[in-house]
Amino acid sequence: MSKVKYYYDSETLSYKVIKRTKGKIFNSILLFLLCSALFAFLFVFIAGLYFKSPQEKALINEVENLTLQYNILNDRLENAYDVLENVEERDTNLYRHYFETSAIPMEQRRAGFGGINRYKKFEGFENSELIASSHKKLDILEKAIVVQSKSLDEIAKLAEKKEEMLVAIPAIQPVRNEDLKRMASGYGWRRDPFTKSRKFHYGMDFSAKKGTYVYAPGDGTVIRADSRSSGYGRHIRIDHGYGYVTLYGHLNGYNVKRGQKIKRGDVIGFVGNTGRSKGPHLHYEVHKDGKKINPLNFYYGNLSAEEFDLLLKNANTENQSLD
Repeated sequence: MSKVKYYYDSETLSYKVIKRTKGKIFNSILLFLLCSALFAFLFVFIAGLYFKSPQEKALINEVENLTLQYNILNDRLENAYDVLENVEERDTNLYRHYFETSAIPMEQRRAGFGGINRYKKFEGFENSELIASSHKKLDILEKAIVVQSKSLDEIAKLAEKKEEMLVAIPAIQPVRNEDLKRMASGYGWRRDPFTKSRKFHYGMDFSAKKGTYVYAPGDGTVIRADSRSSGYGRHIRIDHGYGYVTLYGHLNGYNVKRGQKIKRGDVIGFVGNTGRSKGPHLHYEVHKDGKKINPLNFYYGNLSAEEFDLLLKNANTENQSLD
C-alpha cells in the first residue's frame, strides 16, 4: 500500500491529502524516462570521446597503418623517379646522341592523363589527397617506364644497325703495308701517265708485285667481277650497304664471284696490270651514294698513327698516277 502524502494549504491552515491522478503519474514516468535517456546519451557520448571500443581501436590502427604505407609508397615512388630520371638522362645525352637520333621530349615522358578525373573515387576520405597523389604518381611512372622501354628497344635496334654498319664501312687498307712497293698516287689532281695532262684521279694507286693479295676493307656483297668497264681492266666492285661501294681495278685475277657475300679481310683478288695501266698496281676507289670520295678517310682499321701520317704525306703529293 502506497504512502499517503499531504500538502499544507495556507488558506485553510490545514494539511490536505495529495491526490495523484493518472495523468500526473504518466507525466512523471515520461519525464523520468526522458531524463534517463538524456543521461544515457550523454554518458555514451562522453564515453565515446574518451574511451574507444576494441573494434574502433582496430579500425583506427588500420587507418594509421594504411596512411603509413601510403607515405612509404610515396617515398618509394620518388626513389623510382630518381632512378628513371638517371636512365632517361643517359638515354637522351648518351645513347641517342651516339646513334644520332632525336631525343624524346620530357613532355612526352611525363605526360599526364587528360579528360575525366581518374581519381574522383578517392575523394571524400580523410586521406583522399594522399591516396590520389600516390595513384597519380604511379600512373605517370608506369607510362614513363613504357616510354623508356620503347626507347631502349629502339636504341637496341640502332645498336644492331650501328654494329652492322661499322663492320660494313670500308676501314682497312686493301693491300697490306708489307706487300707494298710504294703508295704510287693519291686522290686528287695528278698527271695522266698516257697523255701527261693534269687530270683528276678519283682513287688511290697501291704499287705492288703482280699476284699480291687484295683484301676486302669491309663486309658486303660482290656486285661486279669482270673486265667490262672501260680503263679498269679486270676489276671488282663490292656493295657494303649504307650507300658505300668500293672498286678494285687492274687486277690480275679474281678470288670471288658476283653475288658472293664477303667479310672484312677476305682475299677478293690479286694485284695486276690489266686495262689502262702503267705497271702492276691496285687502283682503289670508295663511292658514297654514287659520289667518288677520298679513300684516305677509310684506313683507320689497320694503320698506326705513324703509318697513316706517312700515307697522308705520300697521298697528297701531286705526282703521276699509274692509270
